[in-house]
Amino acid sequence: MESREVTTRGVPMRWEEAGRGLPVVFVHGIPTSPALWRHVVPRIAGIRCLAFEMVGYGHSIPAGRQRDISVRRQAEYLLAWLDTIGVERAVLVGHDLGGGVVQIAAVRQPQRCAGLVLTNSIAYDSWPIPSVKAMRLTSPLVKRLPDGVFKPMFASLLLRGHDDRTIAKESISVHWRAYQEHDGAAAMARQVNSLNVHDTLAVADDLQTLNVPAHVVWGADDPFQKVAYGERLAWDLGTELRGIEGGKHFTPEDHPEAITKAIRDVVAATG
Repeated sequence: MESREVTTRGVPMRWEEAGRGLPVVFVHGIPTSPALWRHVVPRIAGIRCLAFEMVGYGHSIPAGRQRDISVRRQAEYLLAWLDTIGVERAVLVGHDLGGGVVQIAAVRQPQRCAGLVLTNSIAYDSWPIPSVKAMRLTSPLVKRLPDGVFKPMFASLLLRGHDDRTIAKESISVHWRAYQEHDGAAAMARQVNSLNVHDTLAVADDLQTLNVPAHVVWGADDPFQKVAYGERLAWDLGTELRGIEGGKHFTPEDHPEAITKAIRDVVAATG
């Protein structure tokens, strides 16, 4: 994928892009980046893949300093970015916080959403998870942690969310780089302090109105986002839950084939 950057309404925004055809926009969660989709995008042909980097995450951590990086605001950044790069309509794919971002974007501008794929996504009142709440409560301390103390905490969080230990080690290496290069624990403290469950609760009642092709894919053993929330999302979106037996939270990394199939099926359903 090719790294690109544009300034939109004074905010530098980054993304990774590959391919041509119907645009499919990918949005990652915490504590990841567009690299979350590195095993999904190569499996997709005939599609224009655009992996958006949330402001304040990944290599866009510096852009999040002194800015609102809440999930609600990320949806606004996403829609403004789509305007800037000239994408009028796209299939939206989201994981974790990114799933909340695309839900909000789809509800706010339903004409922009050609289809929806959610995998182990935040929704309703499913978040922030207990470990993130604890981190937020202790954020004055957390933000001062040196890398030698913060990295084991970071690694533990990712390990808990993977069912493939080899991929987990790769994931830690890939996603740690951004924190190592940009603010370390202070970046994570900003991220967790931005989280507000009301962002998804505000659009919960509108999900049933979207009326677009949709798939919900879920690691059935996710310790962070419980499968019952996936079932509720599938019901509200008029689809069936595609469970991954034994799967945990980071499905785009551990089970890219399942995510790829869901995307292909939604793209096909758009006609």
